Amino acid sequence: MTTQSDLDLARNVIRTEREALEKLEQAIGPSMEQAVNTILATDRHVIVAGVGKSGHIGQKIAASLASTGTPSFFLHPTEASHGDLGMIVPGSVVIAISYSGESRELIDLLRYCKGNAIPLIGMTRARESTLGRYADVLLEMPTVPEACPNGLAPTSSTTMALALGDALTIVLMARRGFSREDFGSRHPGGKLGRTLQTAGDYVNDQTDPLPLTGSDASFAQLVIAVSEGRKGCVGIVDGNGQLIGMVTDGDLRRAMLAGRTEAGALEVMTPRPRTIDPAARMMTVIKSFSENRISNAFVVDEAGKPLGLIDMKDLLAEGYV
Repeated sequence: MTTQSDLDLARNVIRTEREALEKLEQAIGPSMEQAVNTILATDRHVIVAGVGKSGHIGQKIAASLASTGTPSFFLHPTEASHGDLGMIVPGSVVIAISYSGESRELIDLLRYCKGNAIPLIGMTRARESTLGRYADVLLEMPTVPEACPNGLAPTSSTTMALALGDALTIVLMARRGFSREDFGSRHPGGKLGRTLQTAGDYVNDQTDPLPLTGSDASFAQLVIAVSEGRKGCVGIVDGNGQLIGMVTDGDLRRAMLAGRTEAGALEVMTPRPRTIDPAARMMTVIKSFSENRISNAFVVDEAGKPLGLIDMKDLLAEGYV
């Protein structure tokens, strides 16, 4: 095969799957609202099941639901037939995925749902299939050709199932009023979760001593404080512990070039430096740093006392930026 035929085949796959999604879009109807209402009516888990490629799609759908406010997990139908049906408690909702609707591994699961009044949402192309007949709510997918040249490998069908699961997830997310903050709280290890963290939470995790010195510090003491603090700055506090100024390594260099090495903290510092509210989101802090071209700032409480320091180099090292 030539390179051009490879490219034509690849483009045909995308085109075939895109056309399948267009037909799926047109097929979306009242059953979507029924599925959403069924899930919202329970305070139990949504359990997603499927075998083969449908099982892989099911795992992704379960994960998406769980991360957007709908408690969910994936159940393998074969394991269900060997005791894991006990995971399906009264009040649960089951989503079963099978494009043909005749996956034999699903039979025990379908019968269990019917016999125990467990609401079953089916995702299949075949209304008259076993899954279609057992389903209380049918999210019917159109019959489309697979993008595989042999018409066998699940391609268009799994793309539709994935998109249908995403559609269900997002509608549920919207109906629940699920926010960015809610999403971030479920993704604390991700970049979004970190940027939705508050500045107060961020500095609470700091263990290094704050680079602070009194307003009576000499120039030499300022140099030592900035060096030992290793943040490129030192905060100046008054007798009550309130932040009244800030001295950066740049301030020290400029003072030295001007021959002002006898100047004290009050003469060298920048008074009333930019500070951060503990309730500010880290994403807001990062945006402020970028817009104002600053590299660090102190987090202060209502009394103006420093709680911690946020440094851009640390944010870069920790994956916040």
